[in-house]
Parts: sequence; C-alpha cells; structure tokens
Amino acid sequence: MNNRENDDILIGKINYSNVWPVFYHFNTSSLSRSSRLVTEVPAVLNRQMLDGALDISPVSSFAFGCGSERFLLLPDLSISSDGPVNSILLFSRKPPEQIADGVIALTNTSATSVNLLKIIMGKAYGGKPTYWDSEPHLESMMAESDAALLIGDHAIEASWRDHGYIVTDLGEVWKRWTGYGMTFAVWAVQQTFAETHGEYLDEVSAAFEASRAKSLSDLTPLIVEACREIGGTSDYWHHYFNNLCYDFGDKRREGLALYFKYAYEMGLLDHPVQMNVWSHNSLTRVKE
Repeated sequence: MNNRENDDILIGKINYSNVWPVFYHFNTSSLSRSSRLVTEVPAVLNRQMLDGALDISPVSSFAFGCGSERFLLLPDLSISSDGPVNSILLFSRKPPEQIADGVIALTNTSATSVNLLKIIMGKAYGGKPTYWDSEPHLESMMAESDAALLIGDHAIEASWRDHGYIVTDLGEVWKRWTGYGMTFAVWAVQQTFAETHGEYLDEVSAAFEASRAKSLSDLTPLIVEACREIGGTSDYWHHYFNNLCYDFGDKRREGLALYFKYAYEMGLLDHPVQMNVWSHNSLTRVKE
C-alpha cells in the first residue's frame, strides 16, 4: 500500500477467537517500525485490504482471490481445517442436500464461508438456493429460511444451544467431498508495500510464527480467556484450538486452489486466481 514514513503501519486482526494462536503473543511494540493493530470482523478487514487501507492483514480466502493481482501471501500462515472446523456451521431443519433449492440466510461477516456454501450447494448437491443476507442472529435468520449460515464465535455460541436444528460443518463437507482440508483465511500483504519493506516483513512473519508456536505449546492462557470472554468449557476450547490448522503447506494450497477454481467456474470470482507468496529473497514465489 503506502509509503507513509511518519504514520503507523497498519496490521489487521480478525475479531474472532480462531486467530488467537497467531496473535496472542504477537506484540507490535517489538517491531522495528511503528505499527498498530486494527481489529475488525473479517468483512471489514477484507474491504480495508481491498481498498488499500491496511498494509498487512489476515483476510478471508475469497477476499484474497478478489485482490490476488495486488496481494502477496505471507508464507506458512493460514486458518484452515482438515475436516470439521467447528465454527463454519449451517443450521437447518432438514439435511442440506434436501434443501438444495430452498431459502438460505447468509451471515454478513465473511465472504469465504458464504461462497464455500454456494460451491457446496451448487456443485456437490446440484442445487440453486435463494440466498439473503442477514445479521448473525440464528432465530431471526431461521424465521424466514430453510437454513442459516453462521461463522466464527456466533456459530460456536449457537452450536452450544438446544435449538433443535441440524448442524452441518462446512469444513467436514468439503473434506468429505474433495479430499482436501479447507483454508478459510490467509495472511496477505499489499504488493506495493512488500516491495519496499522486506526487512520489516521478515520481522512480522517471524513474530507471527513465534506467537503461533508459543500459543500451541501452551494453550492454557488462550483457553482461560476464551472461557471468560465467550463461555464454554476448557475441554471445548482445548479441542477447538488444537483442531484448527495454522500452517499453509503444499496440500493446503492445493485445496485452496481447487476452491478458487470452483468459485471462478461458478462466476463467484471474475478471474482465475494465482497465489503469489512473498519471499524476501525472490519477492514472489508462485505456488500452483
């Protein structure tokens, strides 16, 4: 993005518990350049990155696809699952394959999960549902719909309630259907920013990876905070954080490339996506 010499470098942070391991021990005060975290839901961070208002941020995978010509990926960072993700959930009165032409309420907080649902409903189940956007409130969504999609902490909290709906985990459906895990978010940097901030990006990447390693080596403080802020049990959060994957190796890239391929085929993306990974030595490594 910018060439601001006197302003803070702006780093986005998703306002969901699923990013906690990468951010929990990440401290901007340890970086060599004045930097500030901007904490928002994914949809807001996506828009700010696409508008060029943030320098670095985790973004929904779909948003990366939209801006792939001007974004680079930070290496080996993602929010992925290798099966059930526990926080991307479709609530319905009937199994989803039986409402393939029904009415589905969509959360207005993340493009990746919305388009994953559209891919599954269209390509896996051969349906053409009617979709409408809603605030993430399960009861009001279901009042006018056959199913409702919730993500993040909204999905987690709803999954604990005795509502009587069928709960379908989209990460589990994607894994069963394609054989791949699903990558829901990646860490992106503006290409123009990367061209002039190589040493700084080395620092940021290393700091994120160090935070991830420290968090996963001892999840106790994250679990305590999650129980206090969101609710649930220690056992639930221990399983939740351990179940998520925060790396972005070749297999995950292949799964995400398939997601982008399907999104392009369905007209959800208007261009094929190439994933360019930032590297200080060669700036960009192209990963198919």
